[in-house]
Amino acid sequence: MLAQEAARIIVEQGIDDYRAAKLKAAERLGMSGRGALPGNTEIESAVAEHLQLFGREHHLDLLRTLREAALAAMDLLSGFTPRLVGPVLNGTANVNSPINLHVFADSAELVALRLQEHSVSYRPFERRLKTRRDRTETFAAFRCVQNEDAIEATVFPVDGVRQAPISPVDGKPMQRANASAISKLLSE
Repeated sequence: MLAQEAARIIVEQGIDDYRAAKLKAAERLGMSGRGALPGNTEIESAVAEHLQLFGREHHLDLLRTLREAALAAMDLLSGFTPRLVGPVLNGTANVNSPINLHVFADSAELVALRLQEHSVSYRPFERRLKTRRDRTETFAAFRCVQNEDAIEATVFPVDGVRQAPISPVDGKPMQRANASAISKLLSE
């Protein structure tokens, strides 16, 4: 029940922090947030189930739109071996979900120059990701909007393409997909 309420909060309020959603759900249900809360994989499954139950057709249309936008952004950043990650890839995206890309460059400035060359306005920020179970690193990232779709591109070193950071959902390496894999998803 708590996982389902957390999923509803994530989808309807656009909260992308699973822990915050779990605590908010526990509070709404009159439960203590100190007890055993469902795991992130259980929350992600509940989000997928919620999206299937409430608005399946709309959700599929949204995923198609976001994945097409991801392909366009990946084309723009093609020189940086872009990979799609997160909810748009795994199918749990909602209207508030940004398109998350991992790009690989010798420096973040090269990515910024590419965006400037194409007159894409952006805001730089930093993203903290677990690179190993016991290690968190900070990476440069850029947030922009293209055709009303929020895009966040995190910049990794060129050799970072070989090892994905740890997923906050299941503790395994993040699933990444290149443009051809996204095209295949769209054709299915």
